[in-house]
Amino acid sequence: MTQNKSRLAIDVGGTFIDFVYFDSELGTLEIEKQPSIASELPSRIMIGIEELDVDLQELGMIIHGSTTVINTILQEKGARIAVITTAGFRDVLQLGRGARPEVFNLQYKPQTPLVERYLRFEVPERMAANGEIVTALDETMSRDQVRKMKDLEIDGIAVCLVNSFANPAHEIQLQQIINDELPNVSVSISSDVTREFREFERTSTVVLNTYVKPRMSSYLAELDAKLTGKGFNGNFTVMQSTGGMLSRQEAERLPIRTLESGPAGGVIGAVTLARQLGIPNLIASDVGGTSFDVSLILDGDPVEKSQTIVNRRPVLQPTIDIESVGAGGGSIAWVDDAGGFYVGPMSAEADPGPVCFGRGGTEPTVTDAHLVLGRINPDNFWGNRMKMDVGAARKAIEEKICGPLGLSLEKAAYGITHLADINMINAIRVITLERGHDPRDLTLLSYGGGGGLFAAALLEELELRGAVIPQNPAVFSAWGILNADYREDTVRTSVYGLTNLTPEKFFDMYDTLAKECLEKLSEAGVQTKNAIISQSADMRYENQEHTVTVPIPSREQLRDGFDALNSAFDGAHERMYGHSSVGMPTELVTARVAATVPAQSPPIPNIEEWTKGENNALLGQRMTYFESASDYVECPFYDRTLLRSGELIAGPAIIEEWNSTVVVQPHQQLRVDEYGNLHITRESDR
Repeated sequence: MTQNKSRLAIDVGGTFIDFVYFDSELGTLEIEKQPSIASELPSRIMIGIEELDVDLQELGMIIHGSTTVINTILQEKGARIAVITTAGFRDVLQLGRGARPEVFNLQYKPQTPLVERYLRFEVPERMAANGEIVTALDETMSRDQVRKMKDLEIDGIAVCLVNSFANPAHEIQLQQIINDELPNVSVSISSDVTREFREFERTSTVVLNTYVKPRMSSYLAELDAKLTGKGFNGNFTVMQSTGGMLSRQEAERLPIRTLESGPAGGVIGAVTLARQLGIPNLIASDVGGTSFDVSLILDGDPVEKSQTIVNRRPVLQPTIDIESVGAGGGSIAWVDDAGGFYVGPMSAEADPGPVCFGRGGTEPTVTDAHLVLGRINPDNFWGNRMKMDVGAARKAIEEKICGPLGLSLEKAAYGITHLADINMINAIRVITLERGHDPRDLTLLSYGGGGGLFAAALLEELELRGAVIPQNPAVFSAWGILNADYREDTVRTSVYGLTNLTPEKFFDMYDTLAKECLEKLSEAGVQTKNAIISQSADMRYENQEHTVTVPIPSREQLRDGFDALNSAFDGAHERMYGHSSVGMPTELVTARVAATVPAQSPPIPNIEEWTKGENNALLGQRMTYFESASDYVECPFYDRTLLRSGELIAGPAIIEEWNSTVVVQPHQQLRVDEYGNLHITRESDR
């Protein structure tokens, strides 16, 4: 691995591409933004690198947060693929689960499989749940089935055989047959993607991995070619859904691991900053151009989950628990035929963008509303690289919202921003109240280009302990990506009743999984001497079906039995479901191990201290609408770059910087900390 420690983080969002460059020799950070145009991403990335004046020949590492996988799934623009499964299981992908997700929706229709039935093939074989071979794979018939695919113009094949999580031998054998017969077709086998049970979810996961693989591979290969063409020979890594990074080659092989690549970067940044500030429990929220992504950090660590749903399709992959809604700066406000007033989930995205961008957009957005309300400075947006058309924004809101609803311009604009607030509040309640956490005990860390516009309102509505807006919030997710560590996860389903399991066998099982993680890291060229191993288990009471994930206690606590593990499970079950069955026999269903190798994080510098009486940051006054006054009021606005540590500002106030705006409401106060972060509190809390 290269010894140069300079790093470049690239975060591709729905509206902008964000860049943060850490120069290890100078100890400085440089930032850049470029419009995110889907058809031009590699070229736009190269333009951003040129604007930063980064010498690619001297760059040690690139860490890339990508939305390619999730957008491919959401837009259903993936590859044409086939499926091979065990005889009798051809329709697992279509049957799914018996539970109806929307029991009161009479018009509910299940999601259409990504692979049509005529592209789903069966082979004779059978593996038992304990890994024993019941029926050997029929190689002749398997080869015949593969040959049938030659004229189907497929780009990939997903292989998911029953119980292959317990023994992948038949899948490996079948993969070799496919490589022999169809050498130019991409192949994914489920035992490579996840060694976890649940047939439908496992099939869905390997299908999605195969579905996005050609597009992700093509994108990364094109970008890599452009980078190497300019002399880059460092490490090209990709952010994964767990908040760790993996090699470009592994991201091409298992792209499903990068499903939440972009949002995960912001959460890792939040974890890093929370530890620096000594705030162990907080809500991390990212207000971007197209979406609002929110997650929970407890005791200094992000909450994770082992399964996620994307476009109503399950994915069995470890991921940071992120709740997303279509509420961002580009979210479109609209009125339906019955007079219903909505914001999102449709977005104007970067092209054409909000009406005020002057790029041909005609539908009013959240950004247009904030501009009309006086919260955004039209003459200082994006470092003065873009002029905002206030008149066009007013006209769009008047025509599309005021007319149909009979509202004044300011009420309509406020209504747009307030509906966006409500969408965000509902998402926060999902990860807090619905999971047993009181938001009043938590602090909000609000980032993204629009984070500062909404933080004060969310603080009031949810009665949070406070809100923090970090330095350079518009590129905070990219800064978080810059702080990412290497990480490998291994999972294995093997059901054991704890009464029948010895501590020695338990330790051996976890040691084997940890060894697998470390070997994968070593294969990627990562030094594992300082690796940190974390272990958890999916557990349940006997005769239960679903599980709860709990961290594994220390070995000292488990050497004489599993009382500490059972106690941890009882507590987790109580928190999640409101009850537990202490003393009931338990089962360990799935073992999980993660190995993390810490990477160098850029230092967070201190800013100058404020001298009482100084007011250098004040730029002037402008009329800004606040609902508490039901009118426009004279509001001071400040240059964030001139604020100093310890400075206090009473609301109402607006803090501006080249890439974001922070609103402080009346009866709130803002404090600047020693690192330049902005802390907003309510007057009643001071």
